[in-house]
Amino acid sequence: MYNQGAFEGAANTESGSRIFVYEVVGLRQSEETAQINYPIRTSGSVFIRVPYDRMNQEMGRITRLGGTIVSIKPMNAIQKRKW
Repeated sequence: MYNQGAFEGAANTESGSRIFVYEVVGLRQSEETAQINYPIRTSGSVFIRVPYDRMNQEMGRITRLGGTIVSIKPMNAIQKRKW
């Protein structure tokens, strides 16, 4: 996934150790599919882990890819919940 390498070294700072999970809908499959003239089915919900210090950059990337952020939750709140 795109953000897997973003976590290395990020935990060295207090803000870097906070991870958030974005729930995103409507992401396009790729840049090539964005160039076609007919509609393509967008994916369902995608969950993206984002370090605190990269939140704004990730929001911009999601917007450029045509996605909509449905929710943002801290990772520790999700880990505490047992299904």
